Amino acid sequence: MDDGKPTGPKAKWWSRPSAGRATHVEPEVRPSVPVPAPEQSAETLASHEALATQVPAPADAEVTAELPPVTAPATTAEPVPGPVADRLRTGPLHQPDEYSTPPYGGPGPWAPAPPVQRPVPTPAQGTPVPPQYTAANGTPTPADAGAFAPPTPADAGAFAPPTPADAGAFAPSPPAQHPMSGHPHPQPSLWLQYDPWAAPGAQPLTHPGEPARKSRRRGSLLLGAVLLALVAGGIGGGIGSYIERNGGITQVELDQAPKDNGNRAPDSVAGIAASALPSVVTLHVSGGGEQGTGTGFVLDEQGHILTNNHVVDPAGSSGEISVTFSGGETAKGTLVGKDSGYDLAVVKVSGVSGLTPLPLGNSDNVQVGDPVVAIGAPFDLQNTVTSGIISAKERPITAGGEKGDGSDVSYVDALQTDAPINPGNSGGPLVDTKARVIGINSAIRAADTGAGPEGGQAGSIGLGFAIPINQGKRVAEELINTGKATHPVIGVSLDMKYTGDGARVGEKGKDGAAPVTPNGPGAKAGIKPGDVITKVDGQRVHSGEELIVKIRAHRPGDRLELTLVRGGKERTMTLTLGSASGT
Repeated sequence: MDDGKPTGPKAKWWSRPSAGRATHVEPEVRPSVPVPAPEQSAETLASHEALATQVPAPADAEVTAELPPVTAPATTAEPVPGPVADRLRTGPLHQPDEYSTPPYGGPGPWAPAPPVQRPVPTPAQGTPVPPQYTAANGTPTPADAGAFAPPTPADAGAFAPPTPADAGAFAPSPPAQHPMSGHPHPQPSLWLQYDPWAAPGAQPLTHPGEPARKSRRRGSLLLGAVLLALVAGGIGGGIGSYIERNGGITQVELDQAPKDNGNRAPDSVAGIAASALPSVVTLHVSGGGEQGTGTGFVLDEQGHILTNNHVVDPAGSSGEISVTFSGGETAKGTLVGKDSGYDLAVVKVSGVSGLTPLPLGNSDNVQVGDPVVAIGAPFDLQNTVTSGIISAKERPITAGGEKGDGSDVSYVDALQTDAPINPGNSGGPLVDTKARVIGINSAIRAADTGAGPEGGQAGSIGLGFAIPINQGKRVAEELINTGKATHPVIGVSLDMKYTGDGARVGEKGKDGAAPVTPNGPGAKAGIKPGDVITKVDGQRVHSGEELIVKIRAHRPGDRLELTLVRGGKERTMTLTLGSASGT
């Protein structure tokens, strides 16, 4: 049964007619069913009108219901002659689809089969043409022409699609010109990109492994964000490091106290130094191949300066003494007198005016723990000020002795201080809180050499000794007035090798002389050779050096109470000190 289907030969799908076969088949005449014509543009109407005027249609031409109607102008009632009518009489190129395949429903004579939708993502740049369907220049290969090429002019009667003049809206776009060769370069059509009859998966719509453009764009954006973060972090780190090192990005200005008037309390170290420094001088001595540096201070307006004997001793009788004042002025000094037993000397400068004498205090009033200030030129650093306290009083020390005959040994009942005293401080003043001289810096205890005039060159270890100013004042007056100083004596010779406790009177005197000077202070008091003196005015004496120190701490003519041991019995006697010229 034909069920109303055409009985004539069926047209093959997009196949070309074979040679020798009939190219025209009479279709079954069906009653025309009016189909509403779709809205067409003026351009489409015009193209149909032109077609109708150019190609006359045969009188027996009929239009089937399956063909899309072509709306012609109302004034044209004649049939369309020519090849178009012949093509229209051939009927549809395929049988009506009884399944109404979407999206077109019943397909028209020119409607291609809809493409099969596969779940394969289409890249942004489009679906490429599979290689088996294109030649090197992108045109269809000859092997594919039978299935995809449009009908030739010879076959136009049955299979050729409408030309632009015939179909208007259905005309294909003209081939594009290749920019380099100038030859037509066909646009990739749907049929060159997809084969509806290929096996599933045989023709992939995308190249495997080809990255999507969105992924590349996303990667570029991510890379840019990372670079921006790195740059921002580097800039921020650099700014933070600069701020940390420099305290900010602006110029730093620190708070500072305003300048004051420089006034200090008179009893402060600064006040004491300001008051005493103008009266302190530095001495540079040279002569006999020796030279030295020491300190002194002004005694009066006539230019007398008090210092240590071991400071000026290198000058001898023909050396030079240069005196430099605290303000930098320099003057030549001359030796007035010296005494090695007391380690004191007086130098005078002339031609200098405006001298300021340093006031003298009373060393008998000094108490242990009193604050003191030492001024001098340690290691030739003039105007050096140090401070400390009185560590002890009446420290019996001996200094000098470099000559070996004892003529240069000094015996001092000294004030001990912890104010730093170093070589070069010798002869400088030790002052109290009222800037009054209470001692003359003379010796230090050094770690390497023991006590001495300069105590070696090891530097201060906090054991400094000063001659009490009461003794210095008396000796300075004698040196200025007479050029020599007197020593108090008891008229006995002491055994300096005695190792027992106390000072033992020798059995023989110096150079064969009697150990107790006849008619001397000791002989008059009843002292005999071999007696051991243990106390002076109630103070213990442990050696011969201590007895000499205690005696020289007094003036000639002073009365002393001595305690001695004779034959195991202790006795007490009183004597008046005699006098002897110093050296």
